[in-house]
Amino acid sequence: MNAAAPVLTLTDEARQQAATVLVAGGDRFDWGRITAHLAGPEAPLARLRTVLACGNAALRQRFIDGQPAGELIRDRARLLDAVVTAAWRETAATHLPDAALVPVGGYGRGELHPCSDVDLLVLIPDGQQAVAAEAVPPFVTLLWDAGIEIRQSVRTAAECREDARADLTVMTTLMESRLILGPDPLYRAMESATAPDQVWPDRDFFAGKLREQQARHHRYDDTAYNLEPDVKGSPGGLRDIHTIGWVARRHFGSGDLEALVRQGFLTAPELRLLLQAREFLWRIRFALHLLTGRHEDRLLFDHQARIAQLFGYQDASFMLAVEQFMQRYYRTVMDLSRLNEMVLQQFQEAILTSPEGEPEQVNERFQVRHGFLEVVADDVFERQPSALLEVFWLLQQRPDLTGVSARTISLVRRSLPLIDDEFRQDPRNHRLFLQILRAPAGVTHELRRMNRYGVLGRYVPAFGRVVGRMQYDLFHAYTVDEHTLFVVSNLRRFALPRFNHEFPRCSELMQSLPSPEVAYLAGLFHDIAKGRGGDHSELGAIDAEAFCLEHGLSRYDARLVAWLVRNHLFLSLTAQKRDISDPAVIADFARRVGDETHLAYLYLLTVADVRGTNPKLWNSWKAQLFEELYALALQALRRGLENPVDKDELIAGRKATARELLATAGLAPATVDRLWSLLGDDYFLRCRPEEIAWHTRALVAGTPAGDRALVAVEDEATGAGTSILVYSPQDEYNFPTATAVLDELGLNIADARVVRLGNGFSLATYVVLENGGTRIGDPARREQLRRRLEQALGAGSNFTPRVTRRPPRQVRMFTTPTHVSFATDDVNGRTVMEIVAGDRPGLLCQVGQVLKGHHVAVQAAKIVTVGERAEDVFYVTDAAGNPLGASAGDALKADLKQALDTMT
Repeated sequence: MNAAAPVLTLTDEARQQAATVLVAGGDRFDWGRITAHLAGPEAPLARLRTVLACGNAALRQRFIDGQPAGELIRDRARLLDAVVTAAWRETAATHLPDAALVPVGGYGRGELHPCSDVDLLVLIPDGQQAVAAEAVPPFVTLLWDAGIEIRQSVRTAAECREDARADLTVMTTLMESRLILGPDPLYRAMESATAPDQVWPDRDFFAGKLREQQARHHRYDDTAYNLEPDVKGSPGGLRDIHTIGWVARRHFGSGDLEALVRQGFLTAPELRLLLQAREFLWRIRFALHLLTGRHEDRLLFDHQARIAQLFGYQDASFMLAVEQFMQRYYRTVMDLSRLNEMVLQQFQEAILTSPEGEPEQVNERFQVRHGFLEVVADDVFERQPSALLEVFWLLQQRPDLTGVSARTISLVRRSLPLIDDEFRQDPRNHRLFLQILRAPAGVTHELRRMNRYGVLGRYVPAFGRVVGRMQYDLFHAYTVDEHTLFVVSNLRRFALPRFNHEFPRCSELMQSLPSPEVAYLAGLFHDIAKGRGGDHSELGAIDAEAFCLEHGLSRYDARLVAWLVRNHLFLSLTAQKRDISDPAVIADFARRVGDETHLAYLYLLTVADVRGTNPKLWNSWKAQLFEELYALALQALRRGLENPVDKDELIAGRKATARELLATAGLAPATVDRLWSLLGDDYFLRCRPEEIAWHTRALVAGTPAGDRALVAVEDEATGAGTSILVYSPQDEYNFPTATAVLDELGLNIADARVVRLGNGFSLATYVVLENGGTRIGDPARREQLRRRLEQALGAGSNFTPRVTRRPPRQVRMFTTPTHVSFATDDVNGRTVMEIVAGDRPGLLCQVGQVLKGHHVAVQAAKIVTVGERAEDVFYVTDAAGNPLGASAGDALKADLKQALDTMT
């Protein structure tokens, strides 16, 4: 048995005990034996507990043995029927002989997972409310004591009608009901009282359920592709299937999904797909309840790998077992989302629209009926396969349309095999695809629809291979296909003037590009080769260039798309891991980019890509960092690569701009010059003019006497974060002390720079963000931070740096071995040290303490968090200000690995 199975395996004693309620072999419940045991001589509570314990143990074993989850949840509902009925007869039956026990909701559907809610309606005749108030509580108490967390309501038929009229949720639960004990006429009276001719007629019920589903999907960001989806509530989850059943029951009088085939709403193959998908989700939910021992519907990281093992998935060369399992999950919910869309659309046409009215002819292949685009005949796609792309182009031309008719969606799905090599090589289809990308409106909307219907993955087979592919980490919040479409969507927003306020520089650039489709194609292909092994950027570039040339793009544009795919990480890595205050770094970057056109496209793709990877990781600091690198590279390109920026010229320019900013502060030039003489060239190279002006004001106004530290805190004018200035005596304790204080306060350090001054002091600057990626907006919190830093730094060696915050639950699920590497920066006389390790509170503090023990000074630090991993770069020297030697580096590496790998 695999690693997860022992959690579910029964002991021999439990298996033997379960046999008291099972037929020989432990395969199915013996309902006669269960009934006899519940009527036995033992005390009522003991009988109920024994049956429940044995029944639950048997269901667990049957699940381990691979029996269908559908059988198990129905048997558990029937087991609860027997227990609830027995408890009623022991406590309340003599007092309320004419009452009825009516399971509702999931229990009413006969679908009970191990820890599902058990909802029961006690339906009583008129005038029995007082008796029920006395008789029902002992019944409920007995069930709770037996281990059933019953959620009961007591109503008459008339009260059911009034409560249902007031609340759609009540109406829905009453629809999913069945009688297990009591008079049938009373139950039928309740059904009649809540029928469509009494409350919630078809039209109102459908409209209400549609709004309810839209609101639920919105709570999950309208995507089924979240890192930790909810198998019940997320788009494409079990609740979407329930919604189909509810609407069908209200409209047809039956929630039987087979009725959808009889009524022509689904084909037999589509029904099979729906039932198979439901069984898969049921099995996941059953496993979640067993593994957690509670009502848990979230497929958290904690459970994904265990369930993948339990289901028999094994790691492959380029795909982990958990990634294979989750890919099947995501593809399943995509199918369910499409089926849900189709069926509800057919109900909308049947319930909300008038059958009258002639269709509007669009062309010889398509027409519009009730706001939906549809084919004029069922054989349109067979006769003219290009119509499989044309449908999406027509929707772009007609923004007034609601969508595609359900019948046409079904025909699209059935016609997907027509999208073969011959289809992909047809110039007509090439033109249609490019027309979709070049359309003035609806580009990403239709690309998403193409993906949902399966067309995009057939037309671009490499894209089809990454549909539903997840990456088991905390950095990538979406599957590869969903992320890709988010990137294209972000690029598209840059192209639309109504979004100019979001990223003004990006919007200005995008709207000036001669060929925006180049950016969209780069976005579409940038991650398309993930999961193949090798460098996905290189492999994707080959695919992209071939696709572009085949579709008739110029050789220049095809090579530009390929270059963007190959280099799509270049700007991000340079900005976040290299010292972009160094003119040599900017010159190297500009040289590799080559010209302003490549720079503009790369900058746009980078911003769109990082924003579309994980919304929690995008922040204003990254935005500023990327824009700053773009501006510096643009300046270098305009000067000419043969004429790089001179260091002295750069410093002089920054000083001049800073003096202009200081002109209104009333500082005498001599005072400014005296202070600046202490700072050195390094400082002016690393700081922007705005920072220099703020530091100057703070130091002139508040330089402390003696060896005390000065701390100043200010939100950056750009909104990119909160800046901290620390002016203190040079001390190896400063970096670990400062980082410990910041970390303990729950702040994320984005950037750190330390400049040693000629007067025995050092000037350190930090940029920090709140956990949500925002600056510190609360003045009181900024003041608290300032005081804490002053106190800690003032204590010197008497302060013990320590961070007590626990890492988040998700981070604890991953183990990242520590990797330390060194490179020598000969131009600047320092060592570049990169540390890759598991991200956790106190990491920087621990690094700082190890550096202190080796007498290594930090000049600068670039802090990069990639999901559960920290990929931090430090620019360091030895105590004499020189690069580290080989032996010193080896000793430092060993101690860093030991310290970080043993952190708890």
